[in-house]
Amino acid sequence: MSETATRSAPASPGCAYAGIGRSGSSRWIRTSVTRGDPTDALRKAACQAGAVGQSLGVYRERLSVPVSWWIISAAAVVTLFAITAVPAGLLAGVIVGAIALLVLLALLIRYGGARVEVDAERLRAGRAVIERAHLGAAEALTGEAARNAFGRDCDPQAFLLLRSYARGAVRVAITDPDDPAPYWVLATRHPERLAAALSGHSVTRS
Repeated sequence: MSETATRSAPASPGCAYAGIGRSGSSRWIRTSVTRGDPTDALRKAACQAGAVGQSLGVYRERLSVPVSWWIISAAAVVTLFAITAVPAGLLAGVIVGAIALLVLLALLIRYGGARVEVDAERLRAGRAVIERAHLGAAEALTGEAARNAFGRDCDPQAFLLLRSYARGAVRVAITDPDDPAPYWVLATRHPERLAAALSGHSVTRS
């Protein structure tokens, strides 16, 4: 008779690891694994790979502009079309409206295209990249603390990735002695999740 061992595992059979993934949480269930199962070794290998991926703190976020900005931009295009078409004619209104539309589209896509990404080796914020070996403590900031981090409390040499519509921020120390920036402040909609990915789930919140 084979023995049966019961252990905690995530939704995939036979796996057991802890961490925060892209969704920011792990689902846990109780599963039974029979030691005589020939696929147990494969499951253990998959679990180990999953555990490594979780512990590396993978995080990805695109700081896209909110829907309200698109609505305001559309209203601006219509307004420009109207105030041009009435005195100068329909063709002039269409030309001005089309130019305004293209300019606003380019600006919104560019401004909202900034990404914050954390993987096993580096942190990427917009176009800036730094190795994780040079990162110190990460602090999740919300509310007034986040606003002050970009304003009155900001070091002039700090690197900033600011997006006014992202209400949270993360401040991460830079330990590289050759880097003039003492820390980075990154806008984010999920400050706790980003700080956890950077600091191995040890998060300070302000």
